[in-house]
Amino acid sequence: MLKKRPLVGLPADTYEKDGFLFHSLGDKYVRALTDVADVEPVMIPSFIDPSHIDGLIAHFDGVLMTGAVSNVHPPHYGEEPSADHEPYDHHRDATTLKLIRAVVDQGIPLFCICRGFQELNVVMGGTLETELQRGEGRLDHRAPQSHDVDVRYAPKHKISITQGGLLQHMLGKNETMVNSIHRQGVKKLGAGLNVEATAPDGIVEAVSVKGAKAFAFGTQWHPEFKAAQNPDSVKLFTAFGDAVRAHDRARSEVHYIRRTA
Repeated sequence: MLKKRPLVGLPADTYEKDGFLFHSLGDKYVRALTDVADVEPVMIPSFIDPSHIDGLIAHFDGVLMTGAVSNVHPPHYGEEPSADHEPYDHHRDATTLKLIRAVVDQGIPLFCICRGFQELNVVMGGTLETELQRGEGRLDHRAPQSHDVDVRYAPKHKISITQGGLLQHMLGKNETMVNSIHRQGVKKLGAGLNVEATAPDGIVEAVSVKGAKAFAFGTQWHPEFKAAQNPDSVKLFTAFGDAVRAHDRARSEVHYIRRTA
């Protein structure tokens, strides 16, 4: 019998080349979903009409918000743009900020990574701090300067995991090592979020959504990198996949009841 895996949507980044706009998606996110979470990934193009988002996500049992080179445009969280905040992807902003709100409201499992983590914070009313390495007492959260991805994505610093939180439940420990490939981070935490982990300098590294109807979690680091080879990443993406399958089963039961009623 053909195995049907539930669908997980991933928003596209956009870039221009030779006068054309392209939508793109990183392979490492796709691999983490197919190889570890055991779900089917589907790219969500950016620049979607906001009125179509509810209809779009009705097809999905989960959404993964990816990282990106670009940053959230500062006016979305009440600050003035500057060179320190660049580069931007306005097409992605126009899609993802509304997408996250709809996904949370509808109780669809949500996993947010890096830029996606920062987008979640903005949606929940938080703000972002840029060029973290300039702050007094801050770590340099940027990736090492190397063309070798294994060097850039290597574990860089510890995180302290919140006692009794979702992350502790998933990983079963109080601290772990993570990679660090960002220069922005949470400045003011969104009111609808719980802190799940922090870096040694206090930067928020993981959050969950308060009172969420389903799995709704985010990391500032990149657990998707070679996820199948990292025990922590396996646990995170397995938990997400389990939540996606639970949503799929619940949705199927509702459809069956409606057909037989």
